[in-house]
Amino acid sequence: MGNSHGAFSKEELAEYQELTYLTKREIIEVYNRFTKIDPQALKEDARNPKVEWEKILAIPELRMNPFKERIVSVFSSEPSRMSFEDFLDMMSVFSEAADKATKILAESDRDEDRKLSFAEFEHVISKAPDFVSSFRIRV
Repeated sequence: MGNSHGAFSKEELAEYQELTYLTKREIIEVYNRFTKIDPQALKEDARNPKVEWEKILAIPELRMNPFKERIVSVFSSEPSRMSFEDFLDMMSVFSEAADKATKILAESDRDEDRKLSFAEFEHVISKAPDFVSSFRIRV
């Protein structure tokens, strides 16, 4: 990963920017933040560091969130550890630039098949108290 900031090639950075809601500067900030969560993970595998969930769950944005385990499990590609790309996806979806629908869908796909089943949809709707009064379909 060799660029002036030492983390990514220009191509990698451009690809991350294309696949996320983040700017190049924000991607680098997310990477720096990820590596500070567990510096030892970077020493063990500089190319693809992975951080234990317990350390991810302790970041300020998740620490008090009652759904933190669910959020981390949705974005992790393997049980109990999160890669930088997983972390980047999570931070991107919950960034200010991401639309609300993306956030809701990411958190609602409980079986992680990237689709909402009727049961998952029903669960989301049951959590939205004003849904019945605000939802309309024009025919």
